[in-house]
Amino acid sequence: MPTTSSSPTASGVGGTPFADVTASHSTLRRFLHGLPGVDAVGLEGRASSLGTRSIKTTAKAYAIDLAISMIDLTTLEGADTPGKVRALAAKAVNPDPTDRSTPRTAAVCVYPDMVATAKEALKGSGVKVASVATAFPAGRAALDVKLADVRDAVAAGADEIDMVIDRGAFLAGDYMKVYEEIRAVKEVSGSARLKVIFETGELSTYDNIRRASWLGMIAGADFIKTSTGKVAVNATPANTLLMLQAVRDFREQTGVQVGVKPAGGIRTSKDAIKFLVLVNETAGEDWLDNHWFRFGASSLLNDLLMQRQKLATGRYSGPDYVTVD
Repeated sequence: MPTTSSSPTASGVGGTPFADVTASHSTLRRFLHGLPGVDAVGLEGRASSLGTRSIKTTAKAYAIDLAISMIDLTTLEGADTPGKVRALAAKAVNPDPTDRSTPRTAAVCVYPDMVATAKEALKGSGVKVASVATAFPAGRAALDVKLADVRDAVAAGADEIDMVIDRGAFLAGDYMKVYEEIRAVKEVSGSARLKVIFETGELSTYDNIRRASWLGMIAGADFIKTSTGKVAVNATPANTLLMLQAVRDFREQTGVQVGVKPAGGIRTSKDAIKFLVLVNETAGEDWLDNHWFRFGASSLLNDLLMQRQKLATGRYSGPDYVTVD
């Protein structure tokens, strides 16, 4: 928890949360650099120890179903077609055609030009349509271009917007620019929930990840998200643990709950369960719901389905059991 004199209150100035912190570039910088430094050895040790927890059969079955329900099933390729998006939507609604008790995924995530296709395919299913925006994945575009990207996605029916921050501005210390962009995107997103992507693999230090987490939450993020999945280092237990600590502390201080989405590199059921243990032991049970925790991983779903089938039948079907995405 921050302990500096610029530490915000729930009411802030003029009734606006964090208005005192965001009054100027200097006050915002002072607050972010006043956050406690991260003990890297302690953080990584804690993440590693939580990853060794033994999960018994009944709890494992519950965790697998929970993880399936938390997946944002994603296709973000230049070769995406309407047919591919419709097929992905069908898999999101009915991940295992041989077992109708299999949970649906949380969302399907696509580029803005594919939102309408996904929305039509998912009509009435309860599965959300998420769209990346703001010049994903690099975020290198003028603000008006980024906002147009968001408006297009929202107009096409996106329920959620996944935006990328300007990492160049953040690393240069221009926190106010990053803050103002998030605020602007939040405004044009309307009722769509906003996930703010930090690209933690490019932020270099754990201290920067903590600062980015608080900056995103102060600016109004509904979710904070590790990565685009497009760089070498994506979600890790340590960086996700750090972000979970941030949302826990933010709610303790403000009463506002913010979700967390690790994305990229989470491929197996074993990986997913480790992350769910992190959630439970760090933020608590309130985050063990797809309204507050998501996995940005598509290949993960296939392994979860295979492990689910093994628990049900005692037999391991192998990769031919599931569809190829």
